[in-house]
Amino acid sequence: MPKHEPMSAKAIGKKIKSKGLQKLKFFCQMCQKQCRDANGFKCHLTSEAHQRQLLLFSENPNKYMNDFSSEFLKDFLHLLKRRYSTKRVFANQVYQEYIKDRDHLHMNSTRWCTLTGLVKWMGRKGICHVDHTEKGWFITYIDRDPETLLRQENLAKKEKMAKDDEERQAKVIADMIKRGQKNSEDDNDLDDDKKSEEEEKKSMLIKESEDQKIVFSFAPKKTIEKSVTLKFSKPFTSSNNIKQEVKKEEMDGDHQEIEIKKESIDSKDNLKRKINSSKLEPPKKKTALDEIIEEQEKWKAKKLQQKKSKPETWLIPGIIVRVVVKDLGEQFYEKKAVIEKIVDDYGAIIKMNDSGQLIKVDERHLETVVPREGSRVMVLKGLYRGKNATIAEIDIEQEKCKILVDNSSMGGRTVTVTFNDISKLA
Repeated sequence: MPKHEPMSAKAIGKKIKSKGLQKLKFFCQMCQKQCRDANGFKCHLTSEAHQRQLLLFSENPNKYMNDFSSEFLKDFLHLLKRRYSTKRVFANQVYQEYIKDRDHLHMNSTRWCTLTGLVKWMGRKGICHVDHTEKGWFITYIDRDPETLLRQENLAKKEKMAKDDEERQAKVIADMIKRGQKNSEDDNDLDDDKKSEEEEKKSMLIKESEDQKIVFSFAPKKTIEKSVTLKFSKPFTSSNNIKQEVKKEEMDGDHQEIEIKKESIDSKDNLKRKINSSKLEPPKKKTALDEIIEEQEKWKAKKLQQKKSKPETWLIPGIIVRVVVKDLGEQFYEKKAVIEKIVDDYGAIIKMNDSGQLIKVDERHLETVVPREGSRVMVLKGLYRGKNATIAEIDIEQEKCKILVDNSSMGGRTVTVTFNDISKLA
């Protein structure tokens, strides 16, 4: 049957009908063709193109089913994360928004027959929190992105610090209130003591009768007596004897001063001799051993400075690693992947070997993979970082192995490294 002419009434009507969503039961996912009615779908099923697609599907049905399922789940979770984030939402509402796209992947081509089956599966795998009520199934997305987790940790630390500051301020205020109350009590006690003294004074000045006289008694002044006693070691005879003794004492003192000056002059002479002798002595020449020691010290100082600087990541594209945390999901735990790209210094985008999914992870969520003897690996740390090598011997108890590094300039070199310093090549 020939096609209608362009811009004719029938052609325009056909275009209008083809717009918008059609019935899901008349859609063929393998051919990606939408039919408008049962007759058109029946004709499509008997067509030669559909038969060829069925032959391809029959050769490897699991591959096509897994690809369709992973693509559907990826798009569904992307919409859930972008539109609703971690809010609790009605599952059917998310699905209705997903199927609004005319080119969406239909659920009847995946492993899940119904939306309820998909929701239960996501709850079992730990992708979402699932809640069943009278209205239906509700889901809450669990965001396990490393950046999100780091942001949540920082927020928790800030809240804790703010809480500690508030508690500290409250404690300081409570201590100030206590000190103020104590000071007010002391002031009250002083006021009471002053009042009692004033009352006593007033009572002393009150007359018992009109004839009574007020008498003031003052304490008598105490006389201070000073006694000076002079003691002499020798009998007081005459002034001439006293003058002679004073002269002798002055002479003895001068003699002592002269002896002290002599000692100080001798010590200065000794210092001058030592200084002159040190100047005359020629400086000692450095031996080869001293030079080697100095070079070793400089090398150690340089190594310490390098250790204090920012450590380098061990991640390198093209190696196989293993996921070692459950936070990313049970489907990724203990699974192997290939590093595709390094991002954010200590993060990487990995491709899972079994499903082919791309995930962004941190280096602390991964570990190296050590293959058997004779396998090819890449060196991740040390002098030979980034070079390929071959495993020669493995020591499982000490977690070390000997590798033969590929180095054309040195003709190959055998090195002992730990399991964390190497990883299997993809």
